[in-house]
Amino acid sequence: MKFVVGSDERTPLTDWVVQELEALGAQVELHGALKSGDDNRWPEVARQVAEDVASGRCQQGVLFCWTGTGVSMAANKVPGVRAALCTDAETARGARRWNDANVLCMSLRLTSPQVAREILDVWTSTTAIDEAERENIDRVNRMDRQRGGV
Repeated sequence: MKFVVGSDERTPLTDWVVQELEALGAQVELHGALKSGDDNRWPEVARQVAEDVASGRCQQGVLFCWTGTGVSMAANKVPGVRAALCTDAETARGARRWNDANVLCMSLRLTSPQVAREILDVWTSTTAIDEAERENIDRVNRMDRQRGGV
């Protein structure tokens, strides 16, 4: 699986998440403060990550900013992206299972490495979408197309 990871700030948490994804066997692309010479303003980082996911260049994205809110809002402006701000494993599980989320957003301020591990474990292992929710995901996708997206 190919992940794209971006942040407006490079921290021990962002480095740890990149290393953890690579240890899981994922290919990892980087944006923002994690890539030398990249624009590290959070709206631009979110756009780059979201476009990589929406285009299919990467299957999943991970975004960080101080609260996680800004990058989640910006990423969700890109049609085809379902970014979820997750503060715990159960939120991540629900986002993947019921919402088919494809971009994980986390707070640099609030997320400890232990919580990040729990979130990543659930995010990467929850791939089945609850078929009862398929109609809702289809509705979200139609909303994207109505905005002129994919």
